[in-house]
Amino acid sequence: MEEAKVFIQHALSRRKILLVVGNCMVDYEGRASSKLDWGERLLIVKSDGSVMVHRPTGYEPVNWQPPGSVFQVEFEGGKLRIRAVRLQPKETLNIFFDKVFHLLSADLRDEGEFSMYVTEMDMQKALLAMPELVEKGFHPLASEKELGESGFLDILGEDSRGNLVVVEIKRNPAGREAVLQLERYVKTLREKTGKTVRGVIAAPEIRREAQPLLAALKLEFKPVSPRRCYEVLKAGRGRKLSEFI
Repeated sequence: MEEAKVFIQHALSRRKILLVVGNCMVDYEGRASSKLDWGERLLIVKSDGSVMVHRPTGYEPVNWQPPGSVFQVEFEGGKLRIRAVRLQPKETLNIFFDKVFHLLSADLRDEGEFSMYVTEMDMQKALLAMPELVEKGFHPLASEKELGESGFLDILGEDSRGNLVVVEIKRNPAGREAVLQLERYVKTLREKTGKTVRGVIAAPEIRREAQPLLAALKLEFKPVSPRRCYEVLKAGRGRKLSEFI
């Protein structure tokens, strides 16, 4: 247990991810109060100071503290105590261990994007299924159309006046790079067809620094939320993509 104390102190002081598997009891005092009697459980402390105590079954923690907790590790009454204190509002979680089976600490890096509703490919499918999300009268003609060195555009269609429309889809706020990418597609298509071609970015929003460039290139922005696309796809499950083109 002395080795466990040193290991836990070292992990917490360096803000590492900490996992402790052992026999524990938990006392909570704060906006309410609770006591969890002895049992074999998993304690997780994350690098932001959040704390979770898990039973052997179920996905929700039985006790937890939000990010920002500060910690104290000591022996009390022959037990190893980990105290997690949140200052605003004042909450204290005391976790007592009389047995420790496993310990793990690690420095984890995670910069991966989390797509809560849909990916850009899913958004493309939703716009093909419901073209009015772009604008009323929009009619898709093709998706993933190759434009040589310029790449593949997301959706090519026509507006209600018969003009060609290039739609560039972004699931995150669109920046200058997205505007320049769309401008390349529009320029290439104008040269190939000799027709009037409009360029539209479909995204949740357009970044402030990209707005002057969008206006200068006479391109357009249509707000399309990933959540709305998710709803469209959910309602249209079972239909084939070929029905929409």
